[in-house]
Amino acid sequence: MPSPVGDLYAQGLDFVTSIVQQLPDDVWDRPSPCADWRVLDVLGHLGITTRFGIDTLEGRRPAWQPPATPGDAVQGPPQAWWSDLAAHAHRALAGVDLQQTVETPAGPRRIDAGLTFPAVDLYVHGWDMARAAGRDVEIPVEAVQFGRSVLEPIPAEQLRRPVTFGPEVPAPDGATVTAAFLAWTGRDPAWPGPLRA
Repeated sequence: MPSPVGDLYAQGLDFVTSIVQQLPDDVWDRPSPCADWRVLDVLGHLGITTRFGIDTLEGRRPAWQPPATPGDAVQGPPQAWWSDLAAHAHRALAGVDLQQTVETPAGPRRIDAGLTFPAVDLYVHGWDMARAAGRDVEIPVEAVQFGRSVLEPIPAEQLRRPVTFGPEVPAPDGATVTAAFLAWTGRDPAWPGPLRA
């Protein structure tokens, strides 16, 4: 069954793929806008959450046991590793009723509800990796609107913490939609600088 969440999740996979394919080979050990994470760790984190989503979409109860260093999840050349994973996620997404309820480590949950935060993650962390390579990318407006609709209702004590998003920072004058959203997530759109994940 078609779902706005499913569409944005699929587009987010492609958004990350388009960025990863253009990253230089020497980028993976560089710092990222996520505090204490290299670019490879950001990619590994996205891969871990994508694998979690694949398990859910394919009817398996996913486990959540990420390595202490997310980059350790990346096996082989990072671009090829991500491309294979994203293709697998696309196949798993095709034809699935995203409104069905499945078992997750947090209890029964609709698939589309379980994909909301991972969908936002794809766009934000895609920007993180591009920025670490010195590139500026714009997050699609519909993804920003979706991200705000998902995140704004979350209580600040849950949202604004080191493992999610830092305190909102002032957006620069004349900020684009992307820059304003990133500032809202606690990022400096003009990074480099120490920021939270």
